[in-house]
Amino acid sequence: MKTLKLTLLCCLLSVFTYANVSQSQKDALVALYNATDGDTWNTSWNLDQPITEWYGLTIEDDNVIAIDLSFNNLSGKLPSEISQLTFLKTLNLAFNKLEGKLPETLTSMINLETLQLFSNNFSGALPSDIGSMANLKTVELYNNNFFGEIPSSIGNLTKLESLILSSNQLIGKLPASISNLKSLKVLSLFDNSLLGTIPASIGELTQLEELVLSNNAFYGNLPGELAQLSNLKTLLLSNNGFKGNYAALKDKLPNIVDFDLDDANMKGALATLDSEENDD
Repeated sequence: MKTLKLTLLCCLLSVFTYANVSQSQKDALVALYNATDGDTWNTSWNLDQPITEWYGLTIEDDNVIAIDLSFNNLSGKLPSEISQLTFLKTLNLAFNKLEGKLPETLTSMINLETLQLFSNNFSGALPSDIGSMANLKTVELYNNNFFGEIPSSIGNLTKLESLILSSNQLIGKLPASISNLKSLKVLSLFDNSLLGTIPASIGELTQLEELVLSNNAFYGNLPGELAQLSNLKTLLLSNNGFKGNYAALKDKLPNIVDFDLDDANMKGALATLDSEENDD
């Protein structure tokens, strides 16, 4: 009996000691390593070592829940096998040399909360079904070469708090569905080729603290509903074709700290104020 108990104890200890992530998750990590020239990473992986020893991974309950390989000299393309990391919550591959389109399988990663791929060389259109990644809170894809329109499905990301798509080659109008993002705190779209007017519904984003639309082709009057954004601290609008009384808008934003104006708009705002004073 003692021998049997000892054998069972040894078996249990063995299982605990050698417990590891599933083979499908390991295959996905190896695919990422191979597709991004892992041998040349600043901090590489020894594939013969346990996954728990691999740099940049966070593992809980034998599942990979976070990858942070930022500033690590990754090059090549993001492999479709990345979607096999079904428990992943954070994917940070910022400041690398990754290129090409995002894999279509990426949007099946429905547990992902943070997607940070900024400062790479990614290209292609943003996934049209990005809205299926319903748990996303942070999407930071700036400083890449993404082109095309912002997908309307982005309005399905109702948990989103930060959306930064600046310094790409995006075109088209701001999708009306963006007004669904009631938890959004940061919306940064500067340095693209976006155009059209700003929908009045943007005033529904009452949690917004940072709105950056500079260096685009937006035009028309600024909606008065912007004054409803009482939490706004940063409002950058220069190098567009906006019209309106900027000075009056600024006065209605109690927490504003950073507020930029084109010279032409500033002169227009001052002229409006002078006219109002003369009328008095």
